[in-house]
Amino acid sequence: MALIGEHLGMAVAIDDLDTPNREFYTRCGSGMLHLQACTACELLRYPTTTACPWCSAPGYEWRPLSGKGAIYSYCEVHHPIQPVFRAHLPYQILLVQLDEQIGAPNEHDGLRVTGNLVTPDGELAPEALVRSVGIGTRVRLVPKDIGGGMALPQWAVDETAEQAKPWRYPQE
Repeated sequence: MALIGEHLGMAVAIDDLDTPNREFYTRCGSGMLHLQACTACELLRYPTTTACPWCSAPGYEWRPLSGKGAIYSYCEVHHPIQPVFRAHLPYQILLVQLDEQIGAPNEHDGLRVTGNLVTPDGELAPEALVRSVGIGTRVRLVPKDIGGGMALPQWAVDETAEQAKPWRYPQE
């Protein structure tokens, strides 16, 4: 039976046949970020796949991670595709470089995970917070419960980390 959840009033469903994603989102539902680690080359990967993108081996195991990193890049959304997001404009979609596996398998790579910028309680960030973060801002995982034992990986500013001045795209 498919896993069924809800995010901002929209249905979320993960089919029975999508085993890696079912495992990923239910592991997020446990409150920690886990990613697949190749059993052959031991490199971590995201998004979930059925084979390692580095060595093509099919085997993997789930490894818990710190859930901390820095914003590597971001997109600021001002025109929502879904009407439910209109009330949350602007919002950010983040590409977070995790603290684990930086520079592997080579100096240009890192382990990067997507998610939205949220407040510490998991709500989409208000405009003032959106406008204060940028590339380099330290963030931490905030799993957003969506029901069905699943959670979305979302990201809040890490209040315990030293923050350098972030780089931001020029604003109007």
